[in-house]
Amino acid sequence: MRFLFYSHDGVGLGHVRRNLAIASGVIRALPTASVLIATSVDEVCQLGLPPRVDTLKIPGVRKLSNTEYGSRRLAMSGPDMHALRSALLLETVRSFHPDVLIVDKHPLGAGGELRPALEAARAAGGRIVLGLRDILDDPEEVRQEWERDHLNERIIDYYDKVLVYGSEAIFDTAREYRLSDAVAERTSYCGYVVNGFDCAWRSQKCPHALVHDEQRHPVVLGTTGGGEDGYRILDSFVQAAGAERWNSVAVAGPMLPKPGLHSLQRLAAEQNVTMHTFIPCLSNLFQTADALVCMGGYNTLTEAAAYGVPAVCIPRTQPRTEQLIRSKAFERLGLVRTLRPENLSVGALRREVNAALEVPRSEMLRRASASLHFDGANQAAAHLIAMAGSGNLTPLDALN
Repeated sequence: MRFLFYSHDGVGLGHVRRNLAIASGVIRALPTASVLIATSVDEVCQLGLPPRVDTLKIPGVRKLSNTEYGSRRLAMSGPDMHALRSALLLETVRSFHPDVLIVDKHPLGAGGELRPALEAARAAGGRIVLGLRDILDDPEEVRQEWERDHLNERIIDYYDKVLVYGSEAIFDTAREYRLSDAVAERTSYCGYVVNGFDCAWRSQKCPHALVHDEQRHPVVLGTTGGGEDGYRILDSFVQAAGAERWNSVAVAGPMLPKPGLHSLQRLAAEQNVTMHTFIPCLSNLFQTADALVCMGGYNTLTEAAAYGVPAVCIPRTQPRTEQLIRSKAFERLGLVRTLRPENLSVGALRREVNAALEVPRSEMLRRASASLHFDGANQAAAHLIAMAGSGNLTPLDALN
């Protein structure tokens, strides 16, 4: 069986990391499968590829607004980049012949670039699955976007299944975004997807395991994921850490612009804070951290909850409020402390981190286990394998 994952990757590493976790689940359950992940993330191979998983590197795009993307590196216009990526994705479907095409977040791809590939996969008899993180944006904003682009209808045209990576009890995606009855009927909630607790270096000691002195506590870790818009948070974190006796580690992320990185490196050296640009298996450090300072990305907050590390979250609020909604939902469960970006200061961050350090890991794990399920990767993989084994039916055939 062949599985093709489409990961649009306009901002950060979250989408491709989630797809890697689900791909790992597919290979664990079906070791003879082949999985191809189409992504524009340069660091994808450093994140660790499971056996029988490979990547198709497509040119990178940068998110300009909620619905607009531009070239990340190439001197190309938006329409030319759209045409290039669309052609590559179409030829991949034609050549790879996936039994299942798994589309991340955008039903038609970023800017509609996936539509020709969807048509080809459907014509060839492949099954098509849409994977959604539970929270996309403010419900009214999503409703307006989906209504404007007729996405409920397009999902019925193309998709056999919709997988929500979350819990209906935490955020009812179908209800909040008013998915049509026809879409809701083919929607399943998988639980939260977290990356495996084993990093890519499984046969030897992880070279990143000793990035801080684990004998000196409290250990406070600061990260902003890919780092593209994380400079202000990390700057505040390093200053706060320098004024406290925390054993502090800051991870900038591979997408932080170079001027900001160099400024943070100088500041970290002055404040005696350990500074790293990129750590592929970053979430493995959560198990030895006493507190975490982060943004509100899906992967970071779910993996922090899975490890039971108390977190202070400064969520992104532009151009989408997705991170703020998630952070507040997790805060209601006692899993995170939310500090809105407009309230961020060195003093406020110090107070929030010190309050987080008062909560034992055992209590955080108890709260998480009472509310969340972290088997989303395996549950999603089971759905995909079932789809692949259900025969070569087009979505229209499946409805009859």
